[in-house]
Amino acid sequence: MINKKNMMDCVCQQLAIDYNCSPDDFFKEGLIFTEARENEGRRYFPFVTPRLEMISMGQGTIINVSSDILPNIRHEFEGKTWEEVFNSPFSYGVLSYFLPDIGKIDTITTPNGFEFVVVEKQDIQKFYDLYGSQSGMQYDPNFQNPQMLLVLAKYKDAIAGIAKAKADCKTIWSIDVDVMNSFRGKGLAAPMVNILTLEILNRGYIPYYFTTNSHVLSTHVAVRAGYIPAWVHSYKTRLNGIMR
Repeated sequence: MINKKNMMDCVCQQLAIDYNCSPDDFFKEGLIFTEARENEGRRYFPFVTPRLEMISMGQGTIINVSSDILPNIRHEFEGKTWEEVFNSPFSYGVLSYFLPDIGKIDTITTPNGFEFVVVEKQDIQKFYDLYGSQSGMQYDPNFQNPQMLLVLAKYKDAIAGIAKAKADCKTIWSIDVDVMNSFRGKGLAAPMVNILTLEILNRGYIPYYFTTNSHVLSTHVAVRAGYIPAWVHSYKTRLNGIMR
């Protein structure tokens, strides 16, 4: 059974692989500069260069930088606070990440009139064959972050919304959710995320949810579904006047 300690240990170990640092670095004060590397076991995301990404859990701030520009970035940022680096001209695109509030998360109430269905991995292809055109979503079974579970919100024969869990690595699955335009505003997103989260935890994996800082409604979904803030990540940069 996953508890808060082993969840945080696992998450910090994975992020340390992704950002080429030590798990303990997230709990140190100040800025920690690391060289960007495609370490074995990293979560699969495009490795864009030149690279400047920043991540913080509220104490240490990891600044992960391509080796050729690391000296310049270190000179630019050294002595600054984490607020200053996250609001620097180089920073663009900040995501907020959430983890389940282990020990407190529970099943939430679902709206009347809707059916919520869990789709197992072996049945995902069948779902897209039947409903792909209706949902407007495509499915690639060979994608490097494979879909492992779906939760559907159904209204009669229509798909009202879909929450998807993708395996980003061996232990951690990411969640994203989409509600069809005609069903928005009916309180479907949070129950779908909540159901999917509990299904993932019951299978022994760690789910996480993320959204842009500006997406207030998505943040409300995270809170209602039983999540708490865990880290922030600046994933894009402006270097030499070019947005990357």
